[in-house]
Parts: sequence; C-alpha cells; structure tokens
Amino acid sequence: MAEVAWQEGSDERLDEDWELVKRLLPEQWEQKARELGAFRRGREIADPSTLLRVMLIHLAQGCGLRETAVRAQHGGLASVSDVAILKRLKGCGAWFEWMAGALRKKWLPGFPSDAAWAGRRIRLVDGSMVSEPGETGSQWRLHYSIGLPALNCEEVIVTTPKEGETLKRFDVREGDLFIGDRGYAHPGGIAHVVTGKADVIIRTNLVTLPLYDAQGIRLQVLSRLRGLSVGEYGDWKVAVKSGKHWIAGRLCAIKKGAAAAQKARARVMRESQRNGTQLQPETLEAADYVFVFTTLTAECPAGVVMELYRARWQIELAFKRLKSLVQLGHLKKHDEMAARAWLQGKLLVAFLVDALLVTAERISPWGYANWQSEPQPVFVAGDLIHA
Repeated sequence: MAEVAWQEGSDERLDEDWELVKRLLPEQWEQKARELGAFRRGREIADPSTLLRVMLIHLAQGCGLRETAVRAQHGGLASVSDVAILKRLKGCGAWFEWMAGALRKKWLPGFPSDAAWAGRRIRLVDGSMVSEPGETGSQWRLHYSIGLPALNCEEVIVTTPKEGETLKRFDVREGDLFIGDRGYAHPGGIAHVVTGKADVIIRTNLVTLPLYDAQGIRLQVLSRLRGLSVGEYGDWKVAVKSGKHWIAGRLCAIKKGAAAAQKARARVMRESQRNGTQLQPETLEAADYVFVFTTLTAECPAGVVMELYRARWQIELAFKRLKSLVQLGHLKKHDEMAARAWLQGKLLVAFLVDALLVTAERISPWGYANWQSEPQPVFVAGDLIHA
C-alpha cells in the first residue's frame, strides 16, 4: 500500500510539473504540431502534448529509443515501439525548431543597451561541429549567434558540414555589430553585413581576407604589426574588396606578451604538424599578434575594438555548456532527417531550461510563478545557454 501511495504521489507531482512546463511553451504550440506535420493522428500517441512528453524522455533525459518506449508505457503515456518513436521524431524537426525560436523570443532577455550602443545589437557568432561517435558517424554544423552583454541566443542554424562558416547565414538588422573569429574573415560575408547597414569586428590572418591601402595596393600586414610594442594598440585605415565593391574599414591590432605569444606559436606548430603542412615563417610571426578587421569608424578607438573582440570567447563557453549539460555533442542518429530533428530537439530542451531558470529567479513559498498575472522576470546570470 505504501508503494502504491508513493507511486500515485510521484505521478501527481509529474503531472503538476508538466502543467508548469506547458505554461512556458509558446501560444498555439499544439496547433503548430498539426500544421507542421509533427502530429497527424492519435492512434498510438493521443495528442501533441503526449507526443512532446515522449520526445522529452528521449531528448532531455538522454534515454535511447527502446528505453524511451519502455518509460512511456510505464508512465501511462503511450504504448509505442522504439521504431515508431524514431518515425515520430523524424517528423518533429520543424515543430521543434518553431518552438525553440518562439521560446527564445518569449523568455530570453533582450540587449540592455546603454547610451554608447543605443539601438545596436552586439552579436557574437561562431560555428561548431556536432558528430556521432565513431569514424562513420554523421556530422552537422551549428551556426550560432548570441547577444552581448545579455548573452541571449539570437539565432541558430543547423546545416551539413559542407556548408561552412559565413556571415551570410545570419539575418542582419541595421545597427548590428557582428563579432567573429577567423572563420568569418571572407569578403562576401562582410559585404552581406555592410549591405544591411551593420558593422563587423572579425579576426583575420595573412591569407583569407586580403586588405588594401588607400591606393588599392595589397597591404603587407606584418610590416605594420612589427612596429608595435607589447600591449600597444595599432590602428590603420584599410579596405576590403568584394567583387567590384570596396568596403572601407580599419585594421586594429595588439602585440601579445611573451607568454601568450609562446603559447600561440606552439599551437600554430601543432596545427601544422597535424595537418601535414609546411609552416611558413610569416605565419609563425603573425602568432605574436591579435589583429582584426572592423568597419567601425575611428569614433570607436582601437582599444575598445580589441576589448569588444575579447568578449567573443563567451560564445565558446556557450557551446561548452550546450555540449556538456544537454549532451548536444552526442549525436546518435544515422538518418539525416532524424539527426536534424534530434539537434533541433536538443536546442529546444536547452531553451526550455533557460525559460525555467528565468521564471525561477525568485524562490517563493508556493514553488511556482503567479500565472494569473503578467510575469515580470528579473533575469539572472549562470543559466544553461549563456556564459
């Protein structure tokens, strides 16, 4: 009898928790399941709510398909096979993507601009590979954007590895400032941002982003950098050419200290050995500096530009949290449709956890928010997605 009573109490708490989770979800999420083809008939799974609960056993709890089927049946949700769950998962990708985007807009904090950056969004961009373990595992690339300083996720795109990193993938709004590493140092992507009346701070190297002086002559970057002392900022007017169009900008740089330079040189040599390429002396020398291309005018001093670029590391931490806390890096789906749906589902779980944290910024005696009134959340640091 005691065991039965405990089981009933546990089921009741699960039902209560699920009701709270549902209140976080965007409006018309059940209707969207039908519109986007995730839920077509209720033969094995009664409704979109049950479908999402079953999918979260697989996605949030990390259960395999067979264990998910067992838990769904044991919990009275559905009597369904692992094969049927996989089939349902394949149809949920667009639904997961829509819910994740709506959750992000509804619950995650906006950019708290100050007078210096009023009306502008500072966006950190990066890409990361997600792979199934093993040499033959399927691979995907996430293209990700978070805002600074709120560190809210603003955009996520899932592609195959063949589709590389480029600023062209991101939506651009007038006044945006994109900050990215060397993977985004391409004229076409920078032109995409500038066409949208936005700016960039992009780390570059000696090869991928040719820079030109005022006379249209290719700039010898190292000849400028060699004049810097340790800790000194450099600032030169340059231009980038995209097709027939010239993009005016600046080369901003700083020379690293001895310890940081030695570490960077060692990393460059390891990469050269791993890739089986011959290391050029100029490449090794360039490791002593951090240099970026920016379209910001001189009203933003070189020191500020370089400090803004330092903040790019925050998006690296965001990826680490995604991969460690919601196992985003453990892709287990061979089928392309299932893999894409699985990735979108993992992102949905991450944003759902963020939404839960936003609503739990204050611990109340009754344990949940007052849903009869408009929530006025006080955003807290240290959540799942944000570094």
